[in-house]
Amino acid sequence: MSPSDFLDKLMGRTSGYDARIRPNFKGPPVNVTCNIFINSFGSVTETTMDYRVNVFLRQQWNDPRLAYREYPDDSLDLDPSMLDSIWKPDLFFANEKGANFHEVTTDNKLLRIFKNGNVLYSIRLTLILSCPMDLKNFPMDIQTCTMQLESFGYTMNDLIFEWLEEQEAVQVAEGLTLPQFILRDEKDLGYCTKYYNTGKFTCIEVKFHLERQMGYYLIQMYIPSLLIVILSWVSFWINMDAAPARVGLGITTVLTMTTQSAGSRASLPKVSYVKAIDIWMAVCLLFVFAALLEYAAVNFVSRQHKEFMRLRRRQRRQRMEEELVRESRFYLRGYGLGHCLQPKDGAGEGPGIYSPPTASMLLREGESLRRRYIDRAKRIDTISRAVFPFTFLVFNIFYWVVYKVLRSEDIHSVP
Repeated sequence: MSPSDFLDKLMGRTSGYDARIRPNFKGPPVNVTCNIFINSFGSVTETTMDYRVNVFLRQQWNDPRLAYREYPDDSLDLDPSMLDSIWKPDLFFANEKGANFHEVTTDNKLLRIFKNGNVLYSIRLTLILSCPMDLKNFPMDIQTCTMQLESFGYTMNDLIFEWLEEQEAVQVAEGLTLPQFILRDEKDLGYCTKYYNTGKFTCIEVKFHLERQMGYYLIQMYIPSLLIVILSWVSFWINMDAAPARVGLGITTVLTMTTQSAGSRASLPKVSYVKAIDIWMAVCLLFVFAALLEYAAVNFVSRQHKEFMRLRRRQRRQRMEEELVRESRFYLRGYGLGHCLQPKDGAGEGPGIYSPPTASMLLREGESLRRRYIDRAKRIDTISRAVFPFTFLVFNIFYWVVYKVLRSEDIHSVP
């Protein structure tokens, strides 16, 4: 038989082959073995929670109607145009958000038929698949993205999908790299049979484990925010009388930290839970804001001596007024008018002994109070120089131990 005659037979011109009817019609279901070759993997997007992958999808099944003996070759590679002339599984990707075929320079499809009727159908696809992400540990997270292959119209009475042997079911191109992630070697293969009101449909899935590399976030977020916090501590070494310098430094660090915090959330979805990067940015913002408030406390304490001296002057004026009243009563009593001005509270008689302090005494007292309160303000700065770095160090130890050690171990232990 010539190749053209054989192709005519396969196309149904002489054998009555009907591409609308599945193999083994009214008999056992068709077993379709699948495997995929990952050509490229990337564009993992947190905002839309999906990823982009370029794959070779290969399906194999047996169609007894296509078995042959007349042709000498063990297998035949046929033109993709013949795909419309044979029966094919109605496979689709259940979690697909977008997909396209490749037609440059020709249709990227392969059709191979073997002597025993086995059919190999391979096609190149670019897929955008949904990948729900848990970002609680971002940017130290590990994401699990799935790919689900399901039958659209045939129930499990007619069609069953299954993976090729585990070692060859999912293959990855050599040297495949991702910008922010490492694609772990282990890939979980499983079944995801779907139950609808129209029946039970076959479904297989593979889970990819993506481990995020945080080098970018260390350079762009963690280290700059760390330096901003350290910069805010410079205020503790600046003279408390240099109010413009300390206030300007405090406000600048707060605004810079606010901008940095907003930038860290720009490329993330608006989720309702707290992420690891949110905790870091919030604590850094709290530290720089506390450094600004620390100068407010220092300034307030350093000025308290003026309030104290103002209160002391008010008390002296009151005592002088009381002394004048006592002296006037004593004077009137000497002229026989004392019974009219007897004090009701039993105050002592006779002139008072209060004598107002001299100017030198007031000056010494004011200077002593000023030094006392300024020393207290300086003590606040001295304590802050140790407390702020120590507290931030404790937070760093706790933060990195929790997210890089404890939570990382929990994530890696999940199968």
